[in-house]
Amino acid sequence: MFELLQESLFQMALVAALLVGLCAPAVGTFIVQRRLSLLGDGIGHVALTGVALGFLTGTAPVLTAVVVSVAGAVAIELVRARGRTSGDVALALLFYGGIAGGVMLMGIAPGGSNAKLNSYLFGAIASVTAEDLWVIAALAVAVIGVVVVFGRELFVLCQDEEMAKASGLPVRFLSLLIAVTAALTVVIAMRVVGLLLVSALMVIPVATSQQLTRGFRATMGLAMLFGVLASVGGLLASTYSAKVPPGAAIVLLALAGFVLALGVGRFVRRGRTQESIVSERPNMRVEEVA
Repeated sequence: MFELLQESLFQMALVAALLVGLCAPAVGTFIVQRRLSLLGDGIGHVALTGVALGFLTGTAPVLTAVVVSVAGAVAIELVRARGRTSGDVALALLFYGGIAGGVMLMGIAPGGSNAKLNSYLFGAIASVTAEDLWVIAALAVAVIGVVVVFGRELFVLCQDEEMAKASGLPVRFLSLLIAVTAALTVVIAMRVVGLLLVSALMVIPVATSQQLTRGFRATMGLAMLFGVLASVGGLLASTYSAKVPPGAAIVLLALAGFVLALGVGRFVRRGRTQESIVSERPNMRVEEVA
């Protein structure tokens, strides 16, 4: 283990895994609360077009993925908000158009191949470069900054959009902010878990945390912890066995944590129910009858 920590490639992969484990559940908490769990999948497919565009133009795929995924996230939120089509139809359009555009552009890009495409679809954390890490770190700072600065307003929006409007909050701006932040998170995680699995890391740790906690902040904090554990655990599993894909290992570990929390959560909820019954039970007074 100590020998691995001294290798530069493992160090970069570890930092990337930590950043993804923190950011994905943090943004996923708002997405799950707003019942847009498939948003990450839709943006992930659009980001694939951005990756292929990077290979086609000879620029950094991560940067073009940021531009295209943010544009796609803004488009889906505007379509959903104006009510011209339902949210699920708009997400379907992103699914089909994004992945078809990515495959098409990768096919005509100079030096494009299915192997390069697969590394972004399913993740290739071992191939994270120093340039990728700097971009990932900058995007992670932006994502965490949004959560810290606008966390309270986003919480109100996710709880009740009508109440947010009545409170005078800029609902349109906050909705776009969630979509853009989700797009940045997808780009952050695509080198670690892959575009096809990134939504799982945004949703599963949150669902796991919900089995054990009540409050919004507690749910987010515990979800981020679960995300880090799954990311680092998947990285270690793939490091010790070359046959283990890191993205799949991360998601499977997150799923295992959810199954475990599902069982533990039953006992936690049962204990809370018993405590509430005891606390609400009126004081019994025994009267002696002469």
